[in-house]
Amino acid sequence: MSRPAIADRRARVTLLAPVETPDGFGGVLRSFSPRACVWAAFEPLRAADAQVADAPGQVVTHRVTLRRDSGVDASMRLQRGARLFTVQAVFDPDERRRDLVCLCEEVKP
Repeated sequence: MSRPAIADRRARVTLLAPVETPDGFGGVLRSFSPRACVWAAFEPLRAADAQVADAPGQVVTHRVTLRRDSGVDASMRLQRGARLFTVQAVFDPDERRRDLVCLCEEVKP
């Protein structure tokens, strides 16, 4: 896997961090709030049919490359315009502390 050029990072992405608030019944309500906006390179990896809640749907996975200091972890989501992506895994591809690669799954409403 080669490192994307700076010019490939042309997608403006909002990092969404989870916020948990007590629901009053011993559980929590999870929502996501904007944390930062960063530039990213998107690369679609795979699309597959899936059954989600007994309804036909599609699962699309992407490789998203960001700068290392963006502070992304696997509990976050990425938002690109109206599209949402759940972060499945985050890793440093060459362990040189320059980039972060996020393996993401697109959330289809």
